[in-house]
Amino acid sequence: MEIKRDSASKSLWQETAIPLGVIQQPEDNMVYDALIIGGGITGITTALLLQKQGKRCILVEGHNLGYGTTGGTTAHINTFFDSTYPEIESAFGEDAAKLVANAGKEAIEMISSFVNTYQIDCDLETKKAYLFSQNEKESKQLMDILNSALNAGVEVTQVKQNGVPIEFHRTLEFTGQAQLHPTKYIFALAEEFVKLGGTIIDQTFIRDVKTANGIHIASSDQQYFKASNVIYATHIPPGINQFNFRCAPYRSYVLGVRLTSEIDYPPELAYDMQEPYHYFRTHTIDGEKLLIIGGEDRKTGHEEPEQAFKDLEEYAYSYFDIKQIAFRWSSQYYVPVDGLPYIGRMSANEDSIFVATGFNGNGITWGTIAAKIITDEILGKENPYSDLFKPSRMKPVAGFTEFVKENADVAYHFITDRFNTEDLESLSDLEKEEGKVVDFKGEKIAVYKDKNGIISALHPTCTHAGCTVKFNAAEKSWDCPCHGGRFGIDGKVISGPPRIDLALVNLVKTGNQY
Repeated sequence: MEIKRDSASKSLWQETAIPLGVIQQPEDNMVYDALIIGGGITGITTALLLQKQGKRCILVEGHNLGYGTTGGTTAHINTFFDSTYPEIESAFGEDAAKLVANAGKEAIEMISSFVNTYQIDCDLETKKAYLFSQNEKESKQLMDILNSALNAGVEVTQVKQNGVPIEFHRTLEFTGQAQLHPTKYIFALAEEFVKLGGTIIDQTFIRDVKTANGIHIASSDQQYFKASNVIYATHIPPGINQFNFRCAPYRSYVLGVRLTSEIDYPPELAYDMQEPYHYFRTHTIDGEKLLIIGGEDRKTGHEEPEQAFKDLEEYAYSYFDIKQIAFRWSSQYYVPVDGLPYIGRMSANEDSIFVATGFNGNGITWGTIAAKIITDEILGKENPYSDLFKPSRMKPVAGFTEFVKENADVAYHFITDRFNTEDLESLSDLEKEEGKVVDFKGEKIAVYKDKNGIISALHPTCTHAGCTVKFNAAEKSWDCPCHGGRFGIDGKVISGPPRIDLALVNLVKTGNQY
């Protein structure tokens, strides 16, 4: 059975996932110890950890488990991160870099422990990882990474291979890295959560959370849920809040490739240092190897997704003898302004609402650690990472340049998207399966023509903060360039901070015109 994902493109993990067999109903008037909103790696791991500690938990997912980024990850599990150790040292200090290195190791240990304890068939494999430079400038950066990583306690050495048929200047080898099948893994954790008495509700989108007398009341279109603690495991918390200005939305693009020769599949993990960078690994599905190659990351709602796929395909063909591109998909993540994720209490004044966001491209690792941090905080236990990752921190010096750049971009889209849209004389100018924001009879509307030639229209103003959405042709969605909110062609919220769907526009056709 194929699970659905937040995009039109299909990832490798959707066709091979094993969906959870039991979705329960909440008990009437039950006040749960914890309500976990979101059914990806962070939410499911947190729910299981809390339930194991005797807490009564309910997990509510707006679609199906694995619908969001977990269903589109490439599932690299590392002790090095998109924010490099020199960057972490510079922004937070040497002790912080050591904590980050320990967190990476602990995430791998936690995942391995779960797999062994519950005998999970999720293709978990320990790997080496190669990070390689291709010119003098990159090599200097690579040596800085080597020195800082060693100082942080990471197992890394300089070697003379990079694991892929791509020319290189220098290479670092990180040992003790890993990969897995992400949806098999989270569905198995979800099964264990249910066995322990946990409750899972899917296809239920939380519209709002209010607090009264110390109890949080979360409402969907159909029902209410009450809990003493709320955990937003939704990639970025909904509504307008500080994280809209401290996390920037990006999409990464991925190919699942069949190669002509069996011997050409990379045996380990590999990463170049280009900007944007590329990453590689091999996964075996039903006895058949596939090369997973990703990269060409772009900010959500900006450059054309189809161009990103085209660039990635050209890159892949230039280095590998490709027999077939079997899968092509993209997935969203959020880049934190100061380099590290925000995990813990949502604000300094709120002790029972938690958040985990800003994972950059390291979602499996940070989602696992986030579960441990939040669980410890709810249980009143000391956690060595809590202070470093607390959402209420502010690093104005370290993050100021990126903060200004990303939010200047947001301001730009608030203004230009309202006055520089393309003017079409007729909606009939649309090609099939094409969408555009157009000026039509004095109003701006988002129009889409399906494969049968039927046109639908929406108000294009994002219901989160008022930016104008843009059409994503690769994923058949309307994406917000400001904070990463995404809507389906029917206007319903797919992901991101919006909680309200785009409003429908009624079009009346007269003759050949609307």
